[in-house]
Amino acid sequence: MERLAFYFDSGICSGCKTCQIACKDKNDLATSINWRRVYEVTSGDWERKGNAWISNVKAYNISMSCNHCEDPICMRSCPAKAIRRSEQGIVLIEESKCMGCKYCEWTCPYSAPQFNKSKGIMSKCNLCFDYVEKDKNPSCVDACPTRALDFGDYEKLNHKYTNKEHLYPLPSDKITNPSMIISPHKDALCEENTNAQISNMEEI
Repeated sequence: MERLAFYFDSGICSGCKTCQIACKDKNDLATSINWRRVYEVTSGDWERKGNAWISNVKAYNISMSCNHCEDPICMRSCPAKAIRRSEQGIVLIEESKCMGCKYCEWTCPYSAPQFNKSKGIMSKCNLCFDYVEKDKNPSCVDACPTRALDFGDYEKLNHKYTNKEHLYPLPSDKITNPSMIISPHKDALCEENTNAQISNMEEI
């Protein structure tokens, strides 16, 4: 089975949210639904050293959507069997089967599925499968002005990009084996840094 995937370079992401807007525009999403979200991770403070105040503040962004995992927990947890994985590895919600119970949202470690109030069902990134069928990139990828996002076959992306590490505060990739490759920001934090937080929770 083919495995399509996203690549994200946190080191060059400016946090402009153009990818997020492109996704909303292409999929005509309601104000309350964001299939792609940009998280702002911050830590640090000002420290006094003698007569000077020194800043150790660190910040970086994470652009995240559904990762179309190789082992999608959302699919296994759906009691209506409304979630399937295509031959290209795209995890899709079949609207006609979904009963809006939100089990997929609760079990997904990335909180990718989101409830569509107007339809009473769950929704999430579908990897712009209609674009993929025409050999086009997902809308978020082509919209990114810094080219922090890329898209393609997982193995080819894995070979193309180096410096791939876990990026805090994302969960361990061992949980679902996400189809997502990340190059971390130079200031990427370790899990032991208890001062780190997502500073734009009200937006996501």
